[in-house]
Amino acid sequence: MTGMPTLAVLAAAIAVIIHVWFFALESLLFERPTVFRRFGLRSAEDAAIVRPMAFNQGFYNLFLAAGIGGGLLLVANGQEPAGRAIVLFACACMVGAGIVLLATNRRFLTAAALQAGPPLVAIVAAFVL
Repeated sequence: MTGMPTLAVLAAAIAVIIHVWFFALESLLFERPTVFRRFGLRSAEDAAIVRPMAFNQGFYNLFLAAGIGGGLLLVANGQEPAGRAIVLFACACMVGAGIVLLATNRRFLTAAALQAGPPLVAIVAAFVL
């Protein structure tokens, strides 16, 4: 992929994988006790209350991942300006969501770093390398 630095492409691809996994947890597997407990919920009743919001959030993550994936495909097919813009926009949204997560509660530092780290690396690499 010649239009973007390799590190930016790899970091963006990692962000895609992570956010597709978030989608699976939040939208497909959320009702499992091992999953809803990851989100700090203690009972199936609590999970049932939160489930609609988690389902929606999972799709946000999937759509951001799809944006990066589509942008990378555009870059790979010679449409670098459009693809790069889409990748960087979706990465910036992921970083913003990670910042909001951390601002919500400092206990979410690890989750916020996982969410925002790879897309932040992709953005920095795209502009610096």
